[in-house]
Amino acid sequence: MNIRVVENGPVRLATETFGDPAHPALLLIMGANASMLEWPEAFCEALAAHGRFVIRFDHRDTGQSSQFPAGDPGYTVDDMATDIIAILDAYGCAEADMVGMSLGGYIAQMVAERHPDRVRTLTLIASEPLGWDGADLPPISEAFLAHFGGLATLDMADRAAVGAFLLEIARLCAGSAYPFARDDISARISRDLDRRDGFETLFNHAALEVVSDWAGAYARITLPTLVIHGTEDPILPFANGMALAGAIPGAQLEPLEGVGHELPGPLLEPIAALIADHVGARSRPRP
Repeated sequence: MNIRVVENGPVRLATETFGDPAHPALLLIMGANASMLEWPEAFCEALAAHGRFVIRFDHRDTGQSSQFPAGDPGYTVDDMATDIIAILDAYGCAEADMVGMSLGGYIAQMVAERHPDRVRTLTLIASEPLGWDGADLPPISEAFLAHFGGLATLDMADRAAVGAFLLEIARLCAGSAYPFARDDISARISRDLDRRDGFETLFNHAALEVVSDWAGAYARITLPTLVIHGTEDPILPFANGMALAGAIPGAQLEPLEGVGHELPGPLLEPIAALIADHVGARSRPRP
């Protein structure tokens, strides 16, 4: 494993790489409360096999990265976007293809709007438009909100209860196209919990705010953009993907029929191939 800790001021970020460092860099940015393990190794290796130097990392308050006070982390989503630049700088990458999922897609858009010279292409999976000021978009499913409301009474010192809570989140995020991979997901959750120093900060991202004025920012993004979105996404319903693809000039939309807010195992290779096709026309040696 190629593990490295990157520092952004006092923040320590655990990172891992796949592939040849001489190849163009591709940075994977996961969603809220999710560590780098949410990007399966098979997916990372598939992207590397397509000729990319792949970097995945643990957000603040996930995995082996810095933890902050539970319920009051003291940083913003905007701050998380600065972590991206710190990682690129640490690896000597002048630019990278960026693949963001959910909140990670939102952060990728922030970086693309503020630092377009550091982003070669965007791939936005199960995300939403940055600074959306258009028609109202459908909300998170009631079933998910009801389950997440149980966080208030969850015993964060009870590993089994925390694991069960996370597994139910994954089940609620799944679509109907593929069987729910309970055993694989349970194993990944167990690995993730093993990597943490306690569970109290596991959901700190739920307290985060966006502080800068990003109104209409999506329209200022002119980079080649691929939007991938499941038609049964219960967290950011498919209308969000449609709005995102329509909002960023020239963006392409790839619907995933029957897929939820997830990366189903049978689709890891096909999604990697979609991304490879998207970034391939812009391949060049790493700066």
